[in-house]
Amino acid sequence: MRIAIPIADGKLAMHFGHCQRFALIDVDVETKKILYREDIDAPEHQPGLLPPWLAKRGVQLVIAGGMGQRALGLFAEQGIQVLVGAPAEMPESLVADYLAGTLKTGDNVCDH
Repeated sequence: MRIAIPIADGKLAMHFGHCQRFALIDVDVETKKILYREDIDAPEHQPGLLPPWLAKRGVQLVIAGGMGQRALGLFAEQGIQVLVGAPAEMPESLVADYLAGTLKTGDNVCDH
């Protein structure tokens, strides 16, 4: 499974659509281990671009702080699951918590 996390200053970026980089993390869900991490620059912001852009890179899950309703719908159309309300932590920590079933999510911090 490939998980995408928007990052700023090495931690989860709270505003998904305007992040500068993504951590793409490959995991083995059966052994609950992180296999590989690659950080890539995000494309220039364009509404609706990120769901197909991440789908093309094999992403199956996005862990985000906040995301607008339109973006959530566009990710669903691409078959990508989205978890919102994640804290601004290191990507590996968020993924480890997700794999362990202990990832705590709060409110969607995006209001559009």
